[in-house]
Amino acid sequence: MGAPDPAVLAIGLPQHFVWLRRIVLTVFVLNAMDAVFTLVWVWRGWATEANPIMARQVYEQPLLFVLVKLTLVFLGSVLLWRLRTRRLAVIAIFIGFRAYYWVIVYHLGSLDLSLLGALLKQL
Repeated sequence: MGAPDPAVLAIGLPQHFVWLRRIVLTVFVLNAMDAVFTLVWVWRGWATEANPIMARQVYEQPLLFVLVKLTLVFLGSVLLWRLRTRRLAVIAIFIGFRAYYWVIVYHLGSLDLSLLGALLKQL
């Protein structure tokens, strides 16, 4: 028998995948929050969409914008979940989580509580 594949992690017990699954699910939630924050900020004129491919969709087809954004992250996450026993897949899951975490921190840091009150009154 040859050496084990170095791309395969020494994880795989059910308890390892419990927390990894929670991280993937959290990425979905953070992605949805990012979509909502982006729509609000852009529509109010407080920001612009950073992704030039999606920027036009925010204004012209916001539902398509959200659908594409959620679908792409979902498909990427499903792929990474299927490869979860591989080191690079786990690293990519953590990178995705960390990226969305910081995006949400940025959104919340930009949030002025008085603006939030005004926004909630309009809903």
